[in-house]
Amino acid sequence: MRNGVRGLAALMAATVIASFAFPVQAKPLMGHYADDCSYGGEIKSIEAVDASTVKFTFCYADPAFPAKAAFSAFGIHSADQLNATGGGGDELLSNPIGTGPYMLEKWDRGNELVLKANPNYWGDAPLEPQVIFKWNSEAAARWNELQAGTVDGIDNPAPGDFTVIEGNSDFKLYPREATNVFYLGLNNTKPPFDNVKVRQAIAYGIDKQRIVDNFYPPASTVANQFMPASIFGYTPDAKVIPYDVEMAKKLLAESGVELPIKTTISYRDVVRGYLPQPGVVAQDLQAQLKEIGIELEINVVESGAFLDGASKGEYPMFMLGWGADYPDATNFLDYHFGEGANDSFGAKDPKLTELLKQAAQLSDADARLKLYKQANDEIADFVPMVPIANGGSADAFKATIKGAYAGSPAGEQFRVMEDPADDNIIWMQNAEPISLYCADETDGETLRACEQVNESLLGYKLGSGEVVPGLASEWSANADLTEWTFKLRDAKFSDGSTLDAEDVVTSWVAQWDAASPLHKGRTGTFDYFSALFGGFLNAPPKS
Repeated sequence: MRNGVRGLAALMAATVIASFAFPVQAKPLMGHYADDCSYGGEIKSIEAVDASTVKFTFCYADPAFPAKAAFSAFGIHSADQLNATGGGGDELLSNPIGTGPYMLEKWDRGNELVLKANPNYWGDAPLEPQVIFKWNSEAAARWNELQAGTVDGIDNPAPGDFTVIEGNSDFKLYPREATNVFYLGLNNTKPPFDNVKVRQAIAYGIDKQRIVDNFYPPASTVANQFMPASIFGYTPDAKVIPYDVEMAKKLLAESGVELPIKTTISYRDVVRGYLPQPGVVAQDLQAQLKEIGIELEINVVESGAFLDGASKGEYPMFMLGWGADYPDATNFLDYHFGEGANDSFGAKDPKLTELLKQAAQLSDADARLKLYKQANDEIADFVPMVPIANGGSADAFKATIKGAYAGSPAGEQFRVMEDPADDNIIWMQNAEPISLYCADETDGETLRACEQVNESLLGYKLGSGEVVPGLASEWSANADLTEWTFKLRDAKFSDGSTLDAEDVVTSWVAQWDAASPLHKGRTGTFDYFSALFGGFLNAPPKS
């Protein structure tokens, strides 16, 4: 979803720095356990050792666990609220009880989301007592609002406005590194994309440079693999599919599929850093692929419905993208192509899933990179999608806003920003949040809102991918990285109740155990958990 810059070595260094000794207690206060590891996921148990200590035990090493535990999809919720709402329903989705610097004041659906300072926040009080989220899908409209003074900051200015903003002393541009990927997804269970030569032809038939040159801002690059170069797991010597129209036509002829191929290309009309101009890019892909014998009908879908449909594998061809939630290959590759990944691309590639499983369990960075080289080559051959661009992006703020910055990898923390002119920060992004229960969401605009209200065991240093303490003030791992223990800080939820280990165990188990009565959320898919931790405990068999 987001942006990040640090790799495995930095994550491990952060773990070492935060190590400490825990007292041994024979029997945990509460816990949740897998009978064994045959269910397919990596978590074996989650235990409350005492009221302020939680231990995770894994079936195998997970060197990226600190970075995962810092991610906002694994925010800690009030166990009381989870139990009272049954893990779903509007009260949880629209007004979660969190430990973050802000809490809900009101949500005027379709208009604005208003947050107010949490009086029980354990950290430094927010500099502004109120944050107002607004949204508009048009970059020009967001820029107009900023110039008119009706908002204090905007996400994703249009590519052509970067230099205009930089040349205006009333505003300041905060660029982000292009730690994302825009891709054209292909579902291999939808004919004719069940034919690998058709998928390969599409990869050869797209002029990526043309798209980047015409529709992307400065600092954007052509994507030749699924990860940007700044993410650990990127391998510069991996196989690259060049633009070659004649090769594309040759492969289509060899496929035996009747031409022209007629299908749909689906997308959501929402601006993202990885896709700043979705409509014109869709039209350009339509024109490019027509040259090789593929005729596309453009299908625009509402944002939430589109993400749900893509997750379920409903679209034969679709435009989507990804930004780093944390700076490791598991966030990009395992989430999309691993054993626990959703059905966006259809049937999984067994060779690829095995390579990813092996790489995720190794603590040696060089050994992991050798496997990721093979994995990136396999993706180029199997073509579950075509990587197209790494999009440069930015935030723009009034020059008078103190502490402004562009979030990376997590979203902007508005608690550190100050407007000398009034008592709020008014922020305009590309789309309305879908819900405020981000355990069951993957949308970046939604995650940014959640991050103001809920916090995870660990966090990221502002503006970087460095893992730092969150609700856990200290953490450590055993030598083989299969046991991770977290010591909770003194913190309260926005309703005044005290954070304890039961809240942590309940929040995580609600996602982990598909048989839990709390495993509901908005859609019940919990895509991040299944993809990053290998699958659910007690998952029903797939039909």
